[in-house]
Amino acid sequence: MTDIDRWLETNTYHHGQFWDLKRLIETKESKGLTVSLCIPTLNEEKTIGKEIVILKSELVDRYPLLDEIAVIDSGSTDRTLEVARSFGADTYLSAEILPEWGTRRGKGENLWKAIYQLRGDIIVYVDADIKNIHPRFVYGLVAPLVYRPEVHYVKAFYDRPLADTTGIRPSGGGRVTEILVRPLFSLFFPELTALIQPLSGEYAVRREVLERIPFPIGYGVETSHLIDVYFEWGLEAFAQTDLDRRVHRHQPTRDLGKMAFGILHTFLTRLRARGILPGLPELTPILRQFQFHDGKYEQVIHELHEEERPPMVEVPQYREKRGLPPQEG
Repeated sequence: MTDIDRWLETNTYHHGQFWDLKRLIETKESKGLTVSLCIPTLNEEKTIGKEIVILKSELVDRYPLLDEIAVIDSGSTDRTLEVARSFGADTYLSAEILPEWGTRRGKGENLWKAIYQLRGDIIVYVDADIKNIHPRFVYGLVAPLVYRPEVHYVKAFYDRPLADTTGIRPSGGGRVTEILVRPLFSLFFPELTALIQPLSGEYAVRREVLERIPFPIGYGVETSHLIDVYFEWGLEAFAQTDLDRRVHRHQPTRDLGKMAFGILHTFLTRLRARGILPGLPELTPILRQFQFHDGKYEQVIHELHEEERPPMVEVPQYREKRGLPPQEG
């Protein structure tokens, strides 16, 4: 049996294994753990209300697994924050957290600032566009961290049917994973191919891990997490939970191209930093795409900078807030 086979047997779960929420909460409380839910948002007024209602009623009011539910917003122009606040979530503008550090547009920015803003020993991240939201999206990820102290980072995986105008299609999703990320992991980090959906937007992580890794502000954040945690703590630090099904928006191919560009940029940067590809030249931020319009092909040029935020534990304001001594140097 290979290390991957062994890991798949011991560190892969189904959310149904954690149905006993009373036991989960008793164990959490006996260990003195606190859990924060972060929902990063940008113009999600159509789905954010349902998510908060379901998760708050089941995992705060009925079963007190969550100690806080927070929305970290990138500057929505719709009613996302108003709706989220009306249903009982704490709401924050990313730009107003750590204002001394300025603000950047990107999901990774929100995830990074959540480490500063939220209180929990465990932070669980859940995307805001899940049409079939259910409490399993939280307890299925938190439970391995509560029960197993050696586990630090839990990823979700699921069937990913795509919602379109004709209803639910029986298969699809995970296209960037299968076309880009899985081949790259197979070539450079074979053990990470044990993760069924490395780009899933739902995961739970211990604070002491999150605060020690850098955060790309854009599409590369999940990929960088896996590589950095793997090098620091090894495959045994990970677990993954089957959440059955996630229904989400369909993304056009052009948008997936931008995502793949950002992920590849981050991946190659990691290879260079770790001495795997030391001679790698400076990477361009320019992605060139084409569209057919008025009988001809037109260029569409995107400038995608994969800037990174430093590990939060290196931020003086965070160290002061957490009662840590100033960092030397």
